[in-house]
Amino acid sequence: MAKKGESTAVDSVFKMIKDKGVKMVDMKFVDFPGQWQHFTVPVTEVSEETFESGLGFDGSSIRGWKQIHESDMLIIPDPDTVLMDPFCPIPTLSLICNVFDPLTKQKYDRDPRNIALKAEAYLKQTGIADTAFFGPEAEFFIFDDIRYDSNEHSSYYFLDSSEGKWNSGRVESPNLGYKPRYKEGYFPVPPTDSIMNLRNEMTQNLIAAGLHVEAQHHEVATAGQAEIDLRYAPLVTAADGLLLFKYIVKNTARQHNKTVTYMPKPIFGDNGSGMHVHQSLWKNGKPLFFGNGYANLSEMALYYIGGLLKHAPALCALTNPTTNSYKRLVPGFEAPVNLAYSQRNRSASVRIPAYSQSPKTKRVEFRTPDGACNPYLAFSAMMMAGLDGILNKINPGDPLDKDIYDLSPEELKNVPSAPGSLEDALKALERDHDFLLKGDVFTEDVVGAWIDYKMTREVKPMALRPHPFEFHLYYDI
Repeated sequence: MAKKGESTAVDSVFKMIKDKGVKMVDMKFVDFPGQWQHFTVPVTEVSEETFESGLGFDGSSIRGWKQIHESDMLIIPDPDTVLMDPFCPIPTLSLICNVFDPLTKQKYDRDPRNIALKAEAYLKQTGIADTAFFGPEAEFFIFDDIRYDSNEHSSYYFLDSSEGKWNSGRVESPNLGYKPRYKEGYFPVPPTDSIMNLRNEMTQNLIAAGLHVEAQHHEVATAGQAEIDLRYAPLVTAADGLLLFKYIVKNTARQHNKTVTYMPKPIFGDNGSGMHVHQSLWKNGKPLFFGNGYANLSEMALYYIGGLLKHAPALCALTNPTTNSYKRLVPGFEAPVNLAYSQRNRSASVRIPAYSQSPKTKRVEFRTPDGACNPYLAFSAMMMAGLDGILNKINPGDPLDKDIYDLSPEELKNVPSAPGSLEDALKALERDHDFLLKGDVFTEDVVGAWIDYKMTREVKPMALRPHPFEFHLYYDI
């Protein structure tokens, strides 16, 4: 609590409202799958009491949440998340909110941000560390056109990009021919990289919103694949930042009549989009992952890796939460499906970056996740798996420093792989989730609701529908 005369975070909100001439206030919160939702109120409806008592909304309309007979919910804004929305012509303030039950006044268990806050609290309770840093590298595609439909008698998708190699023969009056070849988009200079200026604009918008951008570049695939890297931040701040990142990148593209997707595998035959997640633990301002072990890792870091690898199949249900995720996670390609760790081998699911040799930059990189995940759930689950490794001293085994493609069948069979489908990952989560329940971070209700939602809304509907490629394979039977 602030002392008399001291400025508080709430005071800062009202100062910004006055200084910026704010007319509207946008209340954002995250739904169960991981998308921002919002509603907007006139600035006259916001007072100091709003940050204590909150505002009501209908929770039954939010995916994976309340039933219609228990629909009333509260959101209470977090004043530390305040910023001006850069895409609203009318001065609009943006606040990220936590969700509460209006009857009990308790934080709602299925609110992903509340789960992440509990994860941070649990970390401190263990005494192992006081801060978990996360640095996501979210890849995405920038397309010019996307059309899709699925109904009783047809199903299709069509996407296009002026950069797509498939357009090298298209009449463009004139077609100038600078199209990145498949798997060769990493990373030529303009004019082949035609979206550099757009990525620069995205980067500047991100910086203006308070995010720390480290780099931006074209990614491996043709057709506008991109990556913009954010600097690491504490768990909840990193998750807040990733949703803000998506919001800014998508809306900046929209201003140029382009569309952005974080769908892991939108293009057949070229690289998909992942989200490598760098993570480390600190205590009292000191890094804990640097040491004298393999790749200059501490014993704690190796146990953390052991936890990630042990629980990786279950983690995939949260870090790779779509049926499309497993079109990217395919053995035999460059995707990090091998549940092993290595200092440099990028086919391993856990990598220790070779260029992070100082104590402050020593970290582990979990390469399996993708940008379709809910970052609050995914980051929390990864940290809980790592902490389980530390608490139970789980040995990660020997590193995989060989080229995976040079391994003999005998050697390869000893390297476990990530699940081959979302259904397999959900079954793994059903079998292995006790590590998530520690400290009441996740609950049985949350885990059960996640599995049920994904099976009912995604796995089973996908399994019921004929696939267009099946007509190619089987129509003439």
